[in-house]
Amino acid sequence: MRTYAPRGQTPTLRVPLTRDHLSAIGALTTDGRVLMPVQTEAFRGPRVVRFLRHLLRHLVGKLLVIWDGSPIHRAKVGKAFLADGGAPRLWLEPLPGYAPELNPVEGIWHDLKRARLGNVCCRTLQEVRYEVRLATAVLRHQATVLANLPRHYGCPL
Repeated sequence: MRTYAPRGQTPTLRVPLTRDHLSAIGALTTDGRVLMPVQTEAFRGPRVVRFLRHLLRHLVGKLLVIWDGSPIHRAKVGKAFLADGGAPRLWLEPLPGYAPELNPVEGIWHDLKRARLGNVCCRTLQEVRYEVRLATAVLRHQATVLANLPRHYGCPL
């Protein structure tokens, strides 16, 4: 392997530290569709409810929603949404405290972060967002990868 660093010295890349970040929430359908809104602020309870309403509006039939232990899944606004009629089509399945290996959407995050975006270098948050959207679009066209995620994570969908 060749680098431009002097022999025996590991090359380092210095970048300014910021609190800028992207947050994503995701869904994987049985027919291999990926739904993944990305935003610059952290997801909170109202945005989770908005995402669930979006899923209910655009997907037919009952929906299995796998919750991890995030506090946003226990928000009052989410509980109110479920109590006010959001629950009939939703089957909520909580995961144990820390069990990413049981969540098929974790496979999407893993694939995006490690495989598709592993060597992507961006200067701005907008560039990162664009690359995430591009990588997600490419992943959407790889039906075999998406079809195998639920089985790999133990969900016989």
